[in-house]
Amino acid sequence: MDHFPIFVALAGRRVILSGGGEAAIAKLRLLLKTTAHITVFSPKAAPEIQAWHTAGKLCHVARQMEPGDALCAVLAYAADEDDALDARTSNIARADGALVNIVDSLEDSQFITPAIVDRDPVTIAIGTEGAAPVLARAIKADLEERLPQKLGTLARIGKTFRKAADVLPMGRARRDFWRDYYFNSGPKASNHAQIHATLEATLNKHVATKAREAHIAFVGAGPGDPELLTLKARKAIDEADVIIHDRLVTGEILELARREALIVDAGKEGFGPSMSQEHINGLIAEHTQKGAQVVRLKSGDPTIFGRLDEEIETCQAHDIAYSIIPGITAASAAVASIGQSFTRRGRNGSVRLLTGHDMKGFADHDWASLAKPDAVAAIYMGKKAARFVQGRLLMHGADRLTPVTLIENASRADQRVIPATLETLADVTAVAGPAVIFLGLAPREAAQSLADLPQEEFA
Repeated sequence: MDHFPIFVALAGRRVILSGGGEAAIAKLRLLLKTTAHITVFSPKAAPEIQAWHTAGKLCHVARQMEPGDALCAVLAYAADEDDALDARTSNIARADGALVNIVDSLEDSQFITPAIVDRDPVTIAIGTEGAAPVLARAIKADLEERLPQKLGTLARIGKTFRKAADVLPMGRARRDFWRDYYFNSGPKASNHAQIHATLEATLNKHVATKAREAHIAFVGAGPGDPELLTLKARKAIDEADVIIHDRLVTGEILELARREALIVDAGKEGFGPSMSQEHINGLIAEHTQKGAQVVRLKSGDPTIFGRLDEEIETCQAHDIAYSIIPGITAASAAVASIGQSFTRRGRNGSVRLLTGHDMKGFADHDWASLAKPDAVAAIYMGKKAARFVQGRLLMHGADRLTPVTLIENASRADQRVIPATLETLADVTAVAGPAVIFLGLAPREAAQSLADLPQEEFA
């Protein structure tokens, strides 16, 4: 991020602009939405600017800017559409202490003006740092369609309503009230009088409502792509007071949490540094007993190799209410990424989900069954166990040319697919990211290439 987004207080403060043409008009249309004192410097200004001057909306000075004209100005715009004049304006404004924007010159500007969705006092700024203005306009158009014009009115009336602060405790109770007003009861009101009445009625309802009991939701964060989160998971993350997350939960998903939420990293790494399960269980008990709405955010699906039962037992021991919100497990995302399915008529009627290691070390399985030609399995946490798995399968008669595929960072932007065979399995597992290993499956393209080769090559 090269440009940090902020909202500058302009009420009663000076903003200056040099220019009198179309570029100046475009900026002024935006600036006139504020309550700043706007001064325009231009020997010859367009009729629109002159009309705004006559109406008292801005002050037009019919000359070029001079040193001292930008004193006490917060922002300055160079919109002369002439490189030399814009550079002169920039030098004068910077010397006078103002931040400068040169229209259509990202490199020479000290700040940029984003695309804006205006539902005053709700303002949404959309910036692409100059990389994709067409995209910014498309996002703006999409938001304009989604957000009702009434939203600003709801916010203005809500801003003056102080009773909620007097009768509802800080935190979740107050947030639940405002959420109900802005997204449920408020939009149904048709005029100012009804909105005021709705506020009172909504507050009375929440005052009479018993405080929500402490609760923990065991939420599947999926394999890493935020777009693969379920709607229910996104809602739980948004409402959480505390999020206790696994090491593999991506930063993009954690960004969906409220800024006020407490984020606790409870990461575990096989054969590496980890937070103990006892410590995690203690965190669950500690935060729920304080009355918090807690999300235990687990990568993939919490019911698959997620130690869910141990944490549920903690909830039961402390009489903590809980729910389980499933997620897309890494194997499902990974098999989709190689264009395959886990089961296929005439090939296999079952698939096994295995772990590469357990509490005792490398995990043991029914190797004889897994060594059969039609066996298909997804191996989680199998990188360090790859040579062990390879050896056990070969000992039980598995074909050395059995297709094997390793998918690193399934569903993420840096996903890698590494085709191999059982013979080369131990040679392809030196990857940094989380990986799923498929036994008996090759990427569709690779599988098709093998099928197309003359069979005598395999004799």
